[in-house]
Amino acid sequence: MRIKLTFVPGLEVEFVDREMSLKKMEEWARESTRHPQVVFGPEGCGKTAWLRQSAVLLKELGFHVIYVDPLRKYFEAYTDVKEVARRLADAAAGVLGNARAWLATLAIDLTKLLIERMKKKVAVLVDDVFQAIGLNEAALYVKALLGLIEYPPRSIDAIVAVVATSEGVTRREIGRHRWAHLTPMWNMPRDGFRQLYDKLPGEKPPFEKVWRATGGNPNLLAELYKARWDADSVVKELLREKRIKAFVNSLSDAERELLRRALDDPDALFTREGIPLMDKLVDMNLLVDTLPERDPRFWAGEPPPEKDLGLGIGKDVAWQTPLHREAVRRALEGS
Repeated sequence: MRIKLTFVPGLEVEFVDREMSLKKMEEWARESTRHPQVVFGPEGCGKTAWLRQSAVLLKELGFHVIYVDPLRKYFEAYTDVKEVARRLADAAAGVLGNARAWLATLAIDLTKLLIERMKKKVAVLVDDVFQAIGLNEAALYVKALLGLIEYPPRSIDAIVAVVATSEGVTRREIGRHRWAHLTPMWNMPRDGFRQLYDKLPGEKPPFEKVWRATGGNPNLLAELYKARWDADSVVKELLREKRIKAFVNSLSDAERELLRRALDDPDALFTREGIPLMDKLVDMNLLVDTLPERDPRFWAGEPPPEKDLGLGIGKDVAWQTPLHREAVRRALEGS
């Protein structure tokens, strides 16, 4: 069953494409996740839509499923244990205190409860949890999920534990330990993005122009749609939200020159002198770094091309989208 999601206020669209991402979830359901899977990728690349669709997929595969999005105080529970939905609803409503923190905690506690109630196939999907609980708690949260996998309170047939994030700084913190597998997801592939583009009503720019601006990022497609296809206003919003001008003005002349080179080829940052600057851009959610080889086995979905400098994609480093790169370009030109 394909779910419907709010694309922009007043417009719902059916979940499209992401066939390889859903097959990856099916693979985890078949084999269990031996470690928590931390799926990372560009902001707005579709991780939330994929997790919500995956919750339905796992339900259809016979799993008892808990999905929580603490940042948005949202949850879904596919189980016949009524206590699960009740306690999640109380947490989301703030009855228990800090709604975001409680939803994050309950995702683990209630999955444990399902196992104690002798449910043999369970899944816990957690979206943007690290922004809700903070960097200091991120590694401990993943470790708690790992403990649930390694030491369940009863024997089970299958368990799936997936956490999604777009935060580079959190990913580095988790990567210091061996408590999770880091699995990248990229923006939508061209054909799937075309399906989403075709669902939008009204007049719109040619598909190729939209593709080259967004790189297949569905959230930026929504932003362009809300802005009546005014890419200039979307870039200005990126400049403001991420304080890119202030960041550029803080750089030394050598760093600015390195950043200019990265506009043409982001792999220019994957060097000894470039990595400190690269890390800052990753922390600002402007870049994604250390991309693995484009073997689908290592990706939660279709990987990006090996290199596409037109879209700002290098072999090891990529701009999150072409519009993110354009925002940095404008800040450099005005500095």
